[in-house]
Amino acid sequence: MSIDSIIAEAVAKAVNELYGVETPADKIVPQATRKEFEGNLTVMVFPWVKAARKAPEAVGEEIGRWLVDNEPAVEKYNVVKGFLNLTISPRFWNAVLSHIAETPDYGIKAVTPESPLVMVEYSSPNTNKPLHLGHVRNNLLGFSLSEILKACGNRVVKTNIVNDRGIHICKSMLAWQKWGEGITPEKAGKKGDHLIGDFYVLFDKHFKQEVADLMAQGMSEDEAKAASPLMKEAREMLVKWENKDPEIRQLWSTMNEWVYTGFDETYKRMGVDFDKIYYESETYLEGKDKVLEGLAAGKMYRKEDGSVWADLTGEGLDHKLLLRSDGTSVYMTQDIGTAKLRFQDYPIDKMIYVVGNEQNYHFQVLSILLDRLGFKWGKDLVHFSYGMVELPEGKMKSREGTVVDADDLMDDMVATARTVSAELGKLDGLTSEENDAICEMVGLGALKYFLLKVDPRKNITFNPKESIDFNGNTGPFIQYTYARIRSVLRKAQAEGMTITDYSEVTPGEREITLIQALADFPSTVAAAGQSYSPALIANYVYDLVKLYNQFYHDCSILKESDQAVRSLRLTLSEQTARVIATGMRLLGIKVPERM
Repeated sequence: MSIDSIIAEAVAKAVNELYGVETPADKIVPQATRKEFEGNLTVMVFPWVKAARKAPEAVGEEIGRWLVDNEPAVEKYNVVKGFLNLTISPRFWNAVLSHIAETPDYGIKAVTPESPLVMVEYSSPNTNKPLHLGHVRNNLLGFSLSEILKACGNRVVKTNIVNDRGIHICKSMLAWQKWGEGITPEKAGKKGDHLIGDFYVLFDKHFKQEVADLMAQGMSEDEAKAASPLMKEAREMLVKWENKDPEIRQLWSTMNEWVYTGFDETYKRMGVDFDKIYYESETYLEGKDKVLEGLAAGKMYRKEDGSVWADLTGEGLDHKLLLRSDGTSVYMTQDIGTAKLRFQDYPIDKMIYVVGNEQNYHFQVLSILLDRLGFKWGKDLVHFSYGMVELPEGKMKSREGTVVDADDLMDDMVATARTVSAELGKLDGLTSEENDAICEMVGLGALKYFLLKVDPRKNITFNPKESIDFNGNTGPFIQYTYARIRSVLRKAQAEGMTITDYSEVTPGEREITLIQALADFPSTVAAAGQSYSPALIANYVYDLVKLYNQFYHDCSILKESDQAVRSLRLTLSEQTARVIATGMRLLGIKVPERM
């Protein structure tokens, strides 16, 4: 049992005996005592003031005295207004450490067949361009959130919806037809997603030239865009696709396969995966059918031009178009179709969409419509809305080819990690294979940690140079500390040092602080799952690493002559390394055994 649980149960007994109030222990949540006050854990006593008919200070005094008399874990207490600060008996922390060491999968809740089923959608790429920096944040957030939710005891299904149809796809296809000269990824020596992205940029280049030429002939910009022969051809291609033209469908299928192969390489290197992938080309008709069902049931209405709408004014919103007058679907309809297929495939208890904050309104509407159409999780769907990623020089634009490509970014991060690590001597004495593996680990760890340590709701400016630093709140700093601990443990093993009983050791301040931090790990994981915030895990691990480095600096480990004290410190080191590795795994980040 954790120290938090022990104190919570003891406080529950105290208030029951003192005031006749039955309070469930899980409703009592001790917090770490603020640094300016004496103590380890703090409990608020305000909930029992009314029953006690006494001032908060008096209630705190009575509960504090009861705990000192009846709970061996509590050594002393002090009261500050309505806050009861408890000092835990130093030797009791040894029992806490032993509990951590003896607990398999510490901090991780078991998943059972009866656990809630949560579906997390993330990535959602278009098949007309490679993944870019914005996709990187999306994928990392989605994957990490999935791992955290699993750690909180949920069954999780990771899904991806691929936007593989529409005018933007036809632009790349048309450009390939016109200027590709039969080029393939193999002939070009390029990943398929990169090759198709080049043609998307090429289309935009020629389109802009056409618009400029037409404007030079006296047209306005809007008139020129409408009159563009190239855009007209792209629209005609989309109509052919909708009508299942065999030649267009074959080209579409071939080019998409090139892109999927490229995506798979990127996902694998990034360390993210999916349990199920849906394709917009397979869901948009399902959405149309579901909307027509809603229309027949009187949940939607049709205008004179044949278009179908939903009246959301009762929910404080506007009227939402669901089917155009020509019967074609919009994005909202496609999302309804995807939801229908997902609900057929899985008995979902909760649905989480990892999508940027520019789509807040879209998901507000989608939630209402899914609930209206009978999806039990529709009303409570979660839009995990995150901020945008920008570069120091500003926003990225796909059409203009100014995005930061995910593959290039990962290459650059690994190269930078290699340069920085070599300059600092972190790779000395390692084989070339070990060097390559560690540079990959450090480079991608730096990227992932930098993007995940920030509150997901905030916009972020990504600076590669800041992310690879072996000091400060960075992935490499944490990875290096982990490798340092593993080195200490290997040396202890090589010297034949074994763990003996340390229960009678009185731990010092550094050791107690570190044990308490380890004891906070399960509640941190739970909080990250409740608030959908990988940043809580990231910053917890960083704080833990800082505490360990202070302990490492102040407390001798291998040279400690007292075997019991040394055993305590080796156990503390081992459990710190274990929690670091677990926390980083929840972020999708690997940690090196040597560095």
